[in-house]
Amino acid sequence: MMLHDRVLVRPDENTERHSSGGIIIPATAQMAARLVWAEVLGTGPQARHVKVGDHVLFAPENTHEVEIHGATYVILREKELHAVAAERVEVSTGLYL
Repeated sequence: MMLHDRVLVRPDENTERHSSGGIIIPATAQMAARLVWAEVLGTGPQARHVKVGDHVLFAPENTHEVEIHGATYVILREKELHAVAAERVEVSTGLYL
């Protein structure tokens, strides 16, 4: 169980990028900061806008990674998420994607 507003995510496996000409750009190439998609696996009781199964967008810099049974996961605070891709539409205050 996650605590407070923490969110446990599993980053998407496909980190390769392609140029418009079809050239593969490796994940290790230095480019502008790039956001990463991940699936939410767990949320703390104070996380208000994400649920398990949502896909979220976050910046991979300064994240807290944890390895469990050989798989890498990331722990974030909910406020570090940039967007949530979810099928549900909820009425709430503030601007959220």
